[in-house]
Amino acid sequence: MKMKKLLCIALALIMVLALAACGESGTEEPSLATDPAGEETTPAGDETTPAGEAKYVVGICQLAPHTALDAATQGFIDTLEAELGDAVEIKNNNAGGDANNCTTIIDGYIAEGVDLILANATGALQAAASATAEIPVLGTAVTNYAIALGLDDTMVEVLGNNISGTSDLAPLAQQAAMVQELFPDAATVGLLYCSAEPNSVYQIEVVKAELEALGYATEAYAFTDANDLATVTQTACDGSDVLYIPTDNTAANNTEAIANIVIPAGVPVVAGESGLCSGCGVATLSIDYYELGQITGKMAVQILTGEADVSEMAIGYDETVTKMYNAANCEALGITVPEDYEAIA
Repeated sequence: MKMKKLLCIALALIMVLALAACGESGTEEPSLATDPAGEETTPAGDETTPAGEAKYVVGICQLAPHTALDAATQGFIDTLEAELGDAVEIKNNNAGGDANNCTTIIDGYIAEGVDLILANATGALQAAASATAEIPVLGTAVTNYAIALGLDDTMVEVLGNNISGTSDLAPLAQQAAMVQELFPDAATVGLLYCSAEPNSVYQIEVVKAELEALGYATEAYAFTDANDLATVTQTACDGSDVLYIPTDNTAANNTEAIANIVIPAGVPVVAGESGLCSGCGVATLSIDYYELGQITGKMAVQILTGEADVSEMAIGYDETVTKMYNAANCEALGITVPEDYEAIA
C-alpha cells in the first residue's frame, strides 16, 4: 500500500513538470531590457537625442585678447545662445596673441568633432583653413579673406569652400579724409603697422594712396612683432606730424606701449577701429565689433540648422560706421573734434 502511494506522487510531479515546459515553449526573449518597474530601456551605446533637442558644438579660437576681438566673440556667443539656447555648446579659447596656439586650439576642436569653428582674426582663420576642409569655418574681424588665405582674386566674396564669415574692413578712403578733417595743416603722416599681418599691409597700401591723393607725404613704419614695436613707434613719431594705425592685432594688443610713446611725443594717432583708438588714438571711423560678432552668429545658426551652405555664403559686413574720439587723449594733446564725433565710452 505504501509503495502504491509513492508511485502516485511521482506520477503527479511528472505531470506538473510537463505542463511547465509547455508554458515556456512559445515565449520570445524581449528585444529591450527592462528596468525593475517594467519600463523599456534603450541598450547602452544606442542613446538618441529627442526630436527638437539637437545638440550643436561650436569651437571659438580668438587670436588675442583685446577690445575689438573680445566684442566680436561676445556678439557671436550672445547670438548663438539667443537663437539656439541649450541646444548649443560653446567652447571658447584664446591664443594669447600666438598664432602657434591657434593651431593647437583648432586641432583640438577637430579631434573633438565640433560642428562649426569660429576663427576670430586672421591668424586664427589661417590656422583653421590649414587644418580642415570639412568642418564649416566662419571668420570674424578678418579684413580681406582672399589676402588672408593667399588667393589670387583679392576681390572674391564667396570662397566656395568650407569658409565664410565677416569682414572688419572700414571705409579706408573715409579714414584718410578724417586725417584731413582733423589735421589739415599736417605735412607728413606716418603709417604704423605690423609687417607680419597681411591685412595690415593691405590697409596701409590703400590708405597710403588715399592720403597722398589728398596732398600728404607718407612714410611707412613696419614693426615685426611686439619686441620692436616701441622702437619703431618712436622712429615714426620723430618723422611724422600724425600717425595712422590700421586694424592691426599686434598694435591693438599693445596700445599701452604705443600710448606711452605717442602722447609724450605730442603725435596724434588716427586709428582703424575704436578699441585701438581707446588705447592710444585720438579719433577713428569704426565699425561695431559686437555687431560684427552678431552678424557672424546669425550665419552660424543658418549653417548649423541646415538653412544655408557655408560654401554659398558671401562675406558679411557691418555697414554702419561711427566717427569716434578718445576724450582723454584729445585733451592731453589739445585737440578739439567736430560735434558729430561720438566719445568712446
